[in-house]
Amino acid sequence: MNKPSVYKNYFENYTSLVSEKDVLIAFTKQEEILVDFLNSVSEENSMYAYAEGKWTLKEMLQHMIDTERIFSYRALAIARKELATLPGFDENLYVDNSYTNRRTWADLSEEIKTVRKATIFLFESFTEEMLQQVGNFSSSNGSANDIGFIIVGHVYHHIQIAKERYL
Repeated sequence: MNKPSVYKNYFENYTSLVSEKDVLIAFTKQEEILVDFLNSVSEENSMYAYAEGKWTLKEMLQHMIDTERIFSYRALAIARKELATLPGFDENLYVDNSYTNRRTWADLSEEIKTVRKATIFLFESFTEEMLQQVGNFSSSNGSANDIGFIIVGHVYHHIQIAKERYL
């Protein structure tokens, strides 16, 4: 369970934010940071968008949830030696069709915590061989282990954006 080694440079924007060298430790250490972030946003503030056409905090959180689910599926498929290229996704299309702003911040917060628990269970189930299995996703090659670091880094990335532009 070493730091990522094979993936498109684009994902380095996320993985560079993760200091741990073991993906399960990275997931565990992020839990408190994620909960602190969720608790720092009020229901009223969750509807804020920092500019016209930008996502609200609720929409950003929904994007984090959707992305974690999609990347967890990719890790599962690669760990199980899927040979097909796994497709990318249009995050704006997903957010536009989520109707997230009708939901509460508390509901979304519980959902991301539940999704994260499922992600941790998934990665705990992988053997070292499964973690090192390489597949193709989003026009990039990477291992299941790499995907775990992308998931963690993606959450750090959006928490950082929230602190800089929203809170």
